[in-house]
Amino acid sequence: MPSLRINFAVLLLLVSASFGEQTAAAPPVRIAVDNDFVQKSFGTSCSLMAGPEVQTADLDGDGIEDVVIVARCTNPMLDEAEKGYKVVDPFNTFFGYGNPKLTTTFASEDPERRGLVLLVIHGAGADAWRAANPKAKFMIINLPFKEIVLKKLMVRKRTVMAIYADETGGAGTVSATFWDGKKYKYQPMGSNME
Repeated sequence: MPSLRINFAVLLLLVSASFGEQTAAAPPVRIAVDNDFVQKSFGTSCSLMAGPEVQTADLDGDGIEDVVIVARCTNPMLDEAEKGYKVVDPFNTFFGYGNPKLTTTFASEDPERRGLVLLVIHGAGADAWRAANPKAKFMIINLPFKEIVLKKLMVRKRTVMAIYADETGGAGTVSATFWDGKKYKYQPMGSNME
């Protein structure tokens, strides 16, 4: 009888321990990236672009998944303070002048490209970029892209994730935009995005 009581106690302990592990390892919350999500995160002047233009990777090197969303925003500065994002212009900064308060007024020569932006959310915690309070949010403006892809880039002997862009300005021109630890930087790459 004493061994039966010990076995029952051990079984009870194992069952309660496995139940505790199951509740602790709950999967992250899944949020669909739709127009409502974009407007909730970046304001009503923004709308999600149609197509598979939502990509995820660890852009800031903290081991937590981040997201890049292609959108159209008619007034990037409008909800910056209220929605807690930062408008950045790494493209014009590279060429000598990237003050978003002025460069948001620059209009693309192509009417179909006007207002195209990249919305970037740096994730926080187990829910990553889906968290109610992400680590940081950015709106990258004036990047002349037709298509983007997230790939690794070698920067000063270290590998970082970058947003590679097939640019609209020249035949086959490619650039990379990456997080340097403090801000997003633009770097022309040459041609032929693969």
